[in-house]
Amino acid sequence: MHEVKVERLLINYKTLEEFKRFKEYGNQELSMLEDLESNIVENNSESPFYGIYYGDTLVARMSLYRVDKKYDAYFEPAQDYLELWKLEVLPHYREKGYGKALVDFAKQYNLPIKTNPRINSHGFWEKMGFQKAKYEMERDLGENPLIWLPEGVNEKSS
Repeated sequence: MHEVKVERLLINYKTLEEFKRFKEYGNQELSMLEDLESNIVENNSESPFYGIYYGDTLVARMSLYRVDKKYDAYFEPAQDYLELWKLEVLPHYREKGYGKALVDFAKQYNLPIKTNPRINSHGFWEKMGFQKAKYEMERDLGENPLIWLPEGVNEKSS
């Protein structure tokens, strides 16, 4: 397998066009497109998306946000953490380590990570060392957050 390089994706028409191939395409991408069209963001400004290209094709991506510790209801003591979502690998490129490469990239920040997995993806997240959040928040009704903790971080108990 060729070397996998995770890169921060740029907000431009080409990237947004590529995003349409992903199932998890939705409001976040549409608002980026609107911002681009009304010049709130400039072509080639950085997005919260990271991805992996295979040749010229974007084959895997995720959205990664850093959440300030003042909003943290998951970890003890409260701290900044990463919210990872929209992790997706295009069908023909699955089982090749691209999803793992994206998760490993997020883990490099050495911050706790929270994700809300899609249906049927729990096996993948378990392999990546994620576990169900014990602490259920009001606003997570309808979500099943999974979390990953770096060494020395404890989860809040409910």
